[in-house]
Amino acid sequence: MFSKSRRLIAIGAAAAIALSMAACSGTSARSDPNSIVWSTWGTPEELTRFYEFNTEFMKRHPDITVKLQPVASYSDYHSKLLAQLTSNTAPDVFYVGDDKIGQFVASKRLMPLTDLMESPASETKPDDFFPGLFGAAKTDKEIFAAPNDSNPDVLWYDKVALKNAGVTEDPATLAAAGEWTTEKYLDMNEKLKAAGLTGSLFWNYWATHYSWISSQGGTAFDKAGKFVANTDKTSVAAVAELGKNFNDGTFVVADTLPAGAGADSVFVTHKAGFFSQGRYTIGTVESAGVQDDYDIVAWPTPDGTPAPTGVAASYLAINAGTKAKDAAFTFWTEFLSAEGQTFRLAGGGNAVPSIKGADDVVLKDGYPAHAQTFLDMRDIGFAGPATEAGVPGLSTDVSDMMLAFYQGKGDAQGTLDDVEKLITSKTGK
Repeated sequence: MFSKSRRLIAIGAAAAIALSMAACSGTSARSDPNSIVWSTWGTPEELTRFYEFNTEFMKRHPDITVKLQPVASYSDYHSKLLAQLTSNTAPDVFYVGDDKIGQFVASKRLMPLTDLMESPASETKPDDFFPGLFGAAKTDKEIFAAPNDSNPDVLWYDKVALKNAGVTEDPATLAAAGEWTTEKYLDMNEKLKAAGLTGSLFWNYWATHYSWISSQGGTAFDKAGKFVANTDKTSVAAVAELGKNFNDGTFVVADTLPAGAGADSVFVTHKAGFFSQGRYTIGTVESAGVQDDYDIVAWPTPDGTPAPTGVAASYLAINAGTKAKDAAFTFWTEFLSAEGQTFRLAGGGNAVPSIKGADDVVLKDGYPAHAQTFLDMRDIGFAGPATEAGVPGLSTDVSDMMLAFYQGKGDAQGTLDDVEKLITSKTGK
């Protein structure tokens, strides 16, 4: 699950109170090998589907009791979970965000999963997952968590806004012909700006900076995990172009928009041409009643050939201290299985499967028209960089530096040099 709730401060207090009734004490207070507690964050709608999954799971396994222990705020979730792990009161199974997973792997509190995944009891073999999605959840020797689903940051586009700006070509049609180039994209953005509209909306996090670098032919991290964008001329030029468009208002940082006039509102009222988001945007445009005005396309490249870009994810892990190892793994593997992901993501679900065999859930409703783009981008995409995810707060610190740059404070080379110094000082790489 990866939704906008990860970028919001909290779910409503009333929902949190209602959902907390499902909570129970932590692992150390339980010794029943057939009773498990699992935890996540999420919107009320997402949590409803999880409760439904629990019910179906217990019908299949009447000897196992499952309880969901939700946390209202993503910003509070991981600190609470780390404290629970330290005090041996953590849930048996739990979600971890892609910007935190490296920290949790380093904590030595996650159960190694490779042998279990390869066992006869597994419905989720390591090779069933798309390899680019493991990110920092997988080391050279071991898997410690697996992506429960994913969300490629596609470019949603507003056909009405583009038409109002005098754009006559359709981005998805250009992409199908191999002609979705950076030049075409930037030209559309210029026309949108000239028409008094926002060109593109982006959230300020790792997938924005590193997707742009990758799509333009640059390299942010080398194979050893060292940040190298500051020494790669293509990357520096790409970031300079990105900054120029933010500086002149063609691109807008969605996080900085005022309350009451947020990015969703701007987008569904035909005031912006493009919005970099995941599959959860289906719900946004449907609730506004304007879904027919929108479609999706991959990030543009200099020559029109698709390139790897960021795929947001969250991960499911098992507490190494669980007293219910067998029951926990049964839940874990069924939750992540093709059947489990289909159940969770059906009916306009908010994410894209991370495992083979569940792709129909994205395509069966025929929306958006080019829904295959979600799958194509997932197949070649990359998860959050392990180097950043392994240090608490590092990804946020990098994004803060990039935001200052987007706001006109500094140039591309200096900003990337500063990012490299920060990452090296925190990681030794």
